[in-house]
Amino acid sequence: MDLQETLPFIHIALPVQNEPQFLRRLVDCISRQTYTRFRVYICVNQPELWWDDPDKSEICLTNEMTLEWLYTLGNETFEIIDRASRGKGWDQKNYGIGWARKVLMDRISLLAFDADLILSLDADTTFNENYFLSVALNFFNNPDAVALSAPYFHMVSPDPRAYRAVLRYEIYMRHYQLSLWRIGSPYTFTALGSAMACPVWAYNAVGGMTPKTSGEDFYFLQKLRKYGRILFWNDEKVFPEARFSNRVFFGTGPAMIKGDSGDWSSYPIYASELFDEIWETYELFPSFFIKTQQTPVVEFLQKQLRETDPFAPMRKNFKTVENFIRACHEKFDGLRILQYLKANQEKYPGTDEEHLVKFLLANYDEAQLRYLEIAFSEFLFDKTPLPELEKIRLLLFEKEEESRFISALY
Repeated sequence: MDLQETLPFIHIALPVQNEPQFLRRLVDCISRQTYTRFRVYICVNQPELWWDDPDKSEICLTNEMTLEWLYTLGNETFEIIDRASRGKGWDQKNYGIGWARKVLMDRISLLAFDADLILSLDADTTFNENYFLSVALNFFNNPDAVALSAPYFHMVSPDPRAYRAVLRYEIYMRHYQLSLWRIGSPYTFTALGSAMACPVWAYNAVGGMTPKTSGEDFYFLQKLRKYGRILFWNDEKVFPEARFSNRVFFGTGPAMIKGDSGDWSSYPIYASELFDEIWETYELFPSFFIKTQQTPVVEFLQKQLRETDPFAPMRKNFKTVENFIRACHEKFDGLRILQYLKANQEKYPGTDEEHLVKFLLANYDEAQLRYLEIAFSEFLFDKTPLPELEKIRLLLFEKEEESRFISALY
């Protein structure tokens, strides 16, 4: 029997809006895949009101041409969902990439078998010819996994401003994930809509995707993580485009736009001490089964949730320490962690550069830091030469890859 016949069928969920140049490149990537057991679902989408908005008319026409181009391909493996033509766009309340992903994944879940896979992509992403095969093999070898948060590496932009902005954003993302890995957080996933997958059975088990205007990938992965195990390692990675884009409210494109103007306040390098505070509370979770102890995290939850003892309800509902600890992690989840970091960053004064340098010096040895060839006393995100910033990205990427690989061994 052919190996491919034993692997799960893949259904590709692809939202598209105003990106014809990237879509053509993506279609070429898809056509070169060595794995052939897949079908592609494409949702070209926009709000209906844009048809009557002069500032959006060009996007409407671009989406219309994109639909025409897709239909002319005559590709039988493509199913096109038109939410862009006049009369078919999103209404005023339900719109955006989150709704597009939900429509696509809901459609797939109606047609697919439970063992099939849903693979989420974005039009501005590329990957090697074995990417689909690597995902199919990964889930075949890990049938209990509820999701994959695939490795990623943003492409190098020829525009120096865009290149600097994406390096700054990716350093933020990798520092955040490595810091969560350091303290053993269950929520160490990177939420990229172009780099996630799940089995159909898991999608149905968690009630599908909750539509969000933006950030739907984060909430979706968090919901899946609470249900089961997420895969972090994959033999192949995805390569998202580094571009200024306001297609969504959160994510790489908007972060780059905001950061290029000098405002990185939404994406700071969080102080390592804050992760230590979370770690301290993690270590106390077993003792909370008897009595909640006061920590900065507990104090935060008391204020945030307006509860005298945020962990008291779990003591009543869970009879074993193991289940109680899991419930504690579900209460203080990925969203609460981010809220905690944002609310307490000012406790530890310092620039983003100072926080990053402190993290590097504390976690990596002299040989690794010598490779960076950076005078830390002079390091500035907006002034340090791009090759030196690239070295920081590469170091953090390699360390994250190590953590991802180690996670696959257990």
